[in-house]
Formats: sequence, C-alpha cells, structure tokens
Amino acid sequence: MATSAAGPVLIVGSGLIGRSWAMLFASGGFRVKLFDIEQQQITNALENIRKDMKLLEQSSSLKGSLSAEQQLFLITGCSNIQEAVEGAIHIQECVPEDLELKKKVFAQLDGIIGDDVVLSSSTSCLLPSQLFAGLVHVKQCIVAHPEGIVSPSDLDLVVSHGLGLRYAFIGPLETMHLNAEGMLSYCDRYGESMKHVLKTFGPIPEFSGATVEKVHQAMCVKVPDDPEHLAARRQWRDQCLMRLAKLKSQMPSQ
Repeated sequence: MATSAAGPVLIVGSGLIGRSWAMLFASGGFRVKLFDIEQQQITNALENIRKDMKLLEQSSSLKGSLSAEQQLFLITGCSNIQEAVEGAIHIQECVPEDLELKKKVFAQLDGIIGDDVVLSSSTSCLLPSQLFAGLVHVKQCIVAHPEGIVSPSDLDLVVSHGLGLRYAFIGPLETMHLNAEGMLSYCDRYGESMKHVLKTFGPIPEFSGATVEKVHQAMCVKVPDDPEHLAARRQWRDQCLMRLAKLKSQMPSQ
C-alpha cells in the first residue's frame, strides 16, 4: 500500500487501457492523475471508472483494501501536461498503438521530466528500441508488458487470472470485438501490430529435451507429479469446472 507521502502516478491517455491502469494504481493506494488532451474525454473516463469500481465493489471483486469511494478520491483528471507531470514518480503511457504517436508523446515527456521518474509504455507489440530511441532519459524507460522469457508458472498465472476468465464466457473473437468499438475498430488499431508479432514467430519448436524438462520442473513445484498430488489437483480442477458450469447455467442468455 502506497503512503500518502508518495508522489502521484500519471496516466497519459484515458481510454480503456488508461482507465484500467488508473484503477490498478488507485487500488494500491497511489494518487493518480489521468491526463488527456480533451477535457470531455477525462470526464467520461472518470465516470466510467466510477461505474466500474462500484460494480466491482458490489460483487466483492474490488482490488486492494480501500473502498471504492476511497480509491475514487485518489483519481483526478488533468488536461495540462505540464501540470500533470509535476511531482509524478511514475508515468504510464496509454495512447493508441501507433509508433509515431507514442514517440511524439515520449519526446514531449522527455523534455519535461527529471531524472527520478519512471517512463513506462503500455505497448503490446512495439519494441522499446523504437519507442525510446534518442530520449535523454532513456535509462528510465520501460515497457509494462512481459518481455523476454516468462516462467511457466507466471505464464499460467497470466492466462488463468487474465483472459482465461473471459474465455469461460466469451471466445477470443468476441473478446477482441468488445475490447474496441467492434472488430473493425480492433483490427484498425492493432492489425499492423498483430502482423508484426506473427512475422516474429520462429520455426516450430521441438517438444522434447531441455525445454520440456524445464517446464516440467516448474510445474512440479506447484503440483508434484506423483499420483496422489496429481489426483488431488484434478479433483480440485473438476470441482472448479462444476461450480463454473453451475454459474454459467444461472447467467442470463444473450
């Protein structure tokens, strides 16, 4: 939990991703400034955050130890970038997935910030070397998405506590459809980035040898591969699936 003395976190961009970051930081007790170039965008974002937090609180799903009202009190809007940056300890960029736009934003921030501020991008596909090239404060720049190698246990955690929750009710295409203003909007925003990622796929890996052994050992840390532990974990899995099936049967059909 952050202390009241900690500086604020600045979120640049008040769209879906920006709102999600704002809620996450507020759940940890951080003061949050939500910046956008249009005041109406900020007003709409704050209202959406309020609605989302209230729904999460009603369903006992709100993150953190603070109430929804306490978390909402921590989030303010700002349409002046100079004022928004003042005192910030962390800046999270959340503008659309466009390389030139993001570079323009980081160049602007680079000319304002000091030497003790973290500059973080929410990009899904763009390389840090492209985003941060030529910045004075390049050593303070990070991408807040998994890079390089992710451990097997962390990969399972990302799926089971992330998109996996949605996939129990809606498929990947509807997920994309809802994550923008429809499928056309999603592909317009992220189509080039998805093509870039697909082009980076290497040859089909061999499912044997050292790689499989490494994954196996990581899995055994969580679930040892003896019959007793495997049976217990399967029973837990099946109980979860039965409870999920019951919940889905009680949900109104769409």
